[in-house]
Amino acid sequence: MKHVISVHDFTAEQIVTVLDNAENMVEIAKGKATSDLLRGKVLACIFFEPSTRTRLSFETAMNRLGGGVVGFAGTEATSVVKGETLADTIRMVSGYADAVVLRHPREGAAKLATEFSGVPILNAGDGAGQHPTQTLLDLFTIRTEKGRLENLNISLVGDLRYGRTVHSLAYALSKFGNTINLVSPEGLEMPNEVVGYLKDKGMFGKACHTLDEVIGDTDILYVTRIQKERFPDPVEYKKVAGIYRVDPKLVSRGPDDMIIMHPLPRVQEISPEVDTLPQARYFNQAFNGVPVRMALLSMVMGGN
Repeated sequence: MKHVISVHDFTAEQIVTVLDNAENMVEIAKGKATSDLLRGKVLACIFFEPSTRTRLSFETAMNRLGGGVVGFAGTEATSVVKGETLADTIRMVSGYADAVVLRHPREGAAKLATEFSGVPILNAGDGAGQHPTQTLLDLFTIRTEKGRLENLNISLVGDLRYGRTVHSLAYALSKFGNTINLVSPEGLEMPNEVVGYLKDKGMFGKACHTLDEVIGDTDILYVTRIQKERFPDPVEYKKVAGIYRVDPKLVSRGPDDMIIMHPLPRVQEISPEVDTLPQARYFNQAFNGVPVRMALLSMVMGGN
């Protein structure tokens, strides 16, 4: 494995291999076992956009495997503010580290970075493009909670236009034979290329604007926030902010074994009252970022 840029880089078999490796990392991720698999290796985490879970879970993953971490979160104290290009930043950072985790506001930035890097690039989110490592931890959560990745009815809810996590997840889920429903406000529908891909694969379920149409037979309710920072017009954001609200009453209308996932952070879309329900899996999901990213780092840096 060289770079991790898109879920299209993975076959279904390769995804399963990553998830199997992640399963072997869980006890280390919890601190119940130790490892020096990546001792002497250095990971550079360079984040041009804010991040909590992705950045910290990558750093935790590297530390749990005995390696070191360098990097920055925000560009204020870097040469980017002096006008340094992404190409030059990548050339420089790849000379310091054995792999680079990159988050950038521009779609395609991670792919571009591979042209200038001498070490593996892992895409930690590029604008409204893709977020493949989030997708892999989502798949790990689904497999852990449901026991399989196939024959599931999955409803993706929220900002499907700008939400990069749902773009990657839709592509990945289609590799395993699932029905995928798309629930979004008007104007924030899933991009046509993703919808067309799902239809070509025979995985498209429903596209609608209300949860009422899908909640009754949903196995996995995957909720995302409205992406305020991607809106060019704040007025348009206010029109759709808070349009969906998952609360105990709504959850009670779904199957008893339905699970609720969210890439976090949440804003208003899931009531805190849902946190204690057995269907809530979003905090387990957040933890799963550690073993999955441990598996990826060991694979791109040559660990066994």
